[in-house]
Amino acid sequence: MIFVMRLTRPCTLAILCLSACAAFVAGCARQQTRGNPEAAPGPRIAGDKIVFGTNAPQLGYLVIETAQDQMVVASSLSGRLAWDDDVTARVFPPVSGRVIEILANPSQPIVAGEVLAKIRSPDFGQAQADARKAAADFTLAGRALTRARDLLAHRAVAQKDVESAEADYGRAVSEKERAWATLSLYGGDGEATDVNGIFLLKAPVAGVLVEKSVNPGQEVRSEQVGDKPLFVISDPARLWLFLDVTEADVGSLTPGQDVLIRARGLPDATFHGHVEIIGEGLDPATRTIKARCIVDNPDKRLRAEMYVSADIAAPTAAGVDIPTKAVFLKDGRHFIFIETAPGQLERRAVTLGQESNGRSVVVEGLSAGQRVVTEGSLLLEAMLEGDHS
Repeated sequence: MIFVMRLTRPCTLAILCLSACAAFVAGCARQQTRGNPEAAPGPRIAGDKIVFGTNAPQLGYLVIETAQDQMVVASSLSGRLAWDDDVTARVFPPVSGRVIEILANPSQPIVAGEVLAKIRSPDFGQAQADARKAAADFTLAGRALTRARDLLAHRAVAQKDVESAEADYGRAVSEKERAWATLSLYGGDGEATDVNGIFLLKAPVAGVLVEKSVNPGQEVRSEQVGDKPLFVISDPARLWLFLDVTEADVGSLTPGQDVLIRARGLPDATFHGHVEIIGEGLDPATRTIKARCIVDNPDKRLRAEMYVSADIAAPTAAGVDIPTKAVFLKDGRHFIFIETAPGQLERRAVTLGQESNGRSVVVEGLSAGQRVVTEGSLLLEAMLEGDHS
């Protein structure tokens, strides 16, 4: 055998076992062919190529994968998860008053317009009263104008009395529109006749109620916008991830890159997302740049405000990434087997680059998209050497 390698004793034993296995499989194939004329013929070997017949038993010993472009990974970037503001609403009270009833609970699906809480509010009661008074004044002014025009037609009043009635009617129209607009800002209906001061706090968007920070009987203020919202509605199936990217890593980031996320509380799970926005400025305190990513969270295992680590992979200009176990050494050179067609395998010399985490970079001899034998290469090599010996 011309196949020369400097290997440790375990590797030598492994190759001997594989060689024996190859001989055994080939012998079984020949015996099947002799005993059964319809059985698949044995492999044909021509130079560095091996061609197997359809359903050849030797193919069951092989694992073939597609070669990928080399990836440069910015590892262990730290980040924080947050609700996606594009699908999130933080609900604040537009009126001051006292909460008398809460109608929604955390994790509850919410539809747009659904009532979240009831607030007894003097402000809202005043807006209701103003709208009701404006509607009554409008009706009265309209009747007065109609009466004045009728009297003018019978020469019972002067023209100036009609003009005064028209001015009063115009002011009534303006006041009604103002009062109804104010009431509509609170979500009220100008056509309603009740003046009960009960404000219905409604959901502005559909989603899931993810946070609730209000209790029955609590006093709320319309100016508490800077405080914590009463309710937060969002879509937990999609989150934002804010990453702290170092100056050394930011040059390899571009929008759209894939992100692999791991959370300390979920050690056996990985989550996927992509880079959306890369910040323009550098934080002078941490010397990092903020990058925002979109994270898919279909099973809702991730939570907002969790701290996670992320790996961001970026393709480089040259090199193909394959498992290191696909490569074997012969006469001081590195070789792999590639699948040129179904059942057709070819030995090919390659030039390797760096190796890490069980992966090797092929810088010459292989292109992305070609199919590489990742398990069974030594078996195929033993078949080639056995045929050439």
